[in-house]
Amino acid sequence: MEWKIKTFDELTTSELFEILKSRAEIFVKEQKISYVAPDDVDLKSFHIFANENNRVQAYLRAFFVSEDTIKLGRVLTLQHGKGTGTQLMNFAMNELKSKTNCKKIVMDAQKHAVPFYERLGFKVTSEEYLEAGIIHVDMEKIM
Repeated sequence: MEWKIKTFDELTTSELFEILKSRAEIFVKEQKISYVAPDDVDLKSFHIFANENNRVQAYLRAFFVSEDTIKLGRVLTLQHGKGTGTQLMNFAMNELKSKTNCKKIVMDAQKHAVPFYERLGFKVTSEEYLEAGIIHVDMEKIM
């Protein structure tokens, strides 16, 4: 897989189309979440993804919420249980650390994914809450 990190303005129209297609496949079709996929956050985000066979196989977006804190969102892999998520997260954390002066990464994690993120060094920082019909918790990692 070819891993990339790009700002919104650096994305090609084909890459943007594939990102939105993969986001819809996972969040709308698989998880039955009803939301507007493209939003204004996309415009200020880093888009981190892997292509294989002209398809976005793994993706997340990352954006600053303060001077030294980046928030991850829209984390997905099309293939589950094959290590792609770990590769995505490791690539993202390394790239974000080297390209920014980020000191902390935060996210709203789906509860079922907490053990995965804990293995990557994230810690739960909130009680459970419902978001888009799915139980979530806040998590963070000090870089």
